[in-house]
Amino acid sequence: MRILIVGAGIGGLTASLALLRDGHEVEVYEQAPRLAELGAGVQISANGSRVLFALGLEDTLRKVWAEPVGKEIRLWNTGETWKLFDLAAESIARYGAPYFMIHRADLHGVLIDAVRALKPDAIRLDARCIGFDNDGNRVTLLLANGERVTGDALIGADGVHSVIRRQLFGGDTAQFTGCVAWRGLIPVAKLPPRFSRNVGVNWVGPGGHVINYLLRRGELFNFVGIVERGDWRVESWTEKGTREECAEDFSRWHDDVHELIRNIEQPYKWALLGREPRETIARGCVALTGDAAHPTLPMLAQGANMAIEDGMVLARCLSADDDVERGLTRYQAARVERTAKLVRGANEMAKRFHNPALADAAGARAYVDAQWNEATVKQRYDWIFQYDATTVAI
Repeated sequence: MRILIVGAGIGGLTASLALLRDGHEVEVYEQAPRLAELGAGVQISANGSRVLFALGLEDTLRKVWAEPVGKEIRLWNTGETWKLFDLAAESIARYGAPYFMIHRADLHGVLIDAVRALKPDAIRLDARCIGFDNDGNRVTLLLANGERVTGDALIGADGVHSVIRRQLFGGDTAQFTGCVAWRGLIPVAKLPPRFSRNVGVNWVGPGGHVINYLLRRGELFNFVGIVERGDWRVESWTEKGTREECAEDFSRWHDDVHELIRNIEQPYKWALLGREPRETIARGCVALTGDAAHPTLPMLAQGANMAIEDGMVLARCLSADDDVERGLTRYQAARVERTAKLVRGANEMAKRFHNPALADAAGARAYVDAQWNEATVKQRYDWIFQYDATTVAI
């Protein structure tokens, strides 16, 4: 099949790689004029890493990731710490694949190199999609420069503001959640030695939470802070903020949080918009993948993992059936229930991270014991991490 993919993000490139490995002709159309180093940290859990390993990327990823040895919950104001299950050894023992942290740009680079190794000219840059024509048998992609490109299938991997989704299914239904997210990167060398511990940390508190972990072989420190406030509604990953504004949002939080904020090179902020999961992500010979199909809040750290799963399942479905429409119908049937459950689960996690019971130490201890004991954590995450996109029924 000749498959046209709009968007060279993590989802589009994973799908491209899986499809190329299956022998399809793949062309990727990316609106950016160059593939720049954007974003910050991404958490790849076992359900994502087993797909990346199956695509032959393990050795390359190990050169740039940070694999944490454990995970902790810390209380927003006192810094009191509760140890959770170890991510590294326990993830491999329980789920058969590792849990690792990686700079989005490093993962992106690994995927780009792998795609170009199979087809050097697969990725077209400065190629903005403005729509498509679909005659029921073939689909024609329309580019802003007037070019028309025809293929057997079109995959919209063009993100949360997807042009393909808008033409397929109409306007967006996003609702502001009342939360604003901050992100930033810090060279570890700028921080006191205690921050070089290779653990993932979730700070939890009333009205907000902070997540931090190491990246890029332990050379970078990733900061994500989410706080409840209603005055910022711009959904963009590239909107710059200031350290002073970020510090104000976490004004009463522990000194360690403020040590991080003071050292962020450039903080970025974006409004978190929630969306109800879609029941339909394919129509005819056109389908959606990644954030275009199921935009999610970051509370379960599954946005990238869902996109990676999508790419593998999509390739398997198109390779299992020589009829494009039937293949994409299979893909939809295999993905919508799982991704909807993940999106709704992320919505619920915001309430858990920001609960009023965390306001004082006594209430926080009881709440953390109830919400993050081993049995509860297993129930919350096992179904996510056990999923195997390389073998799931299609």
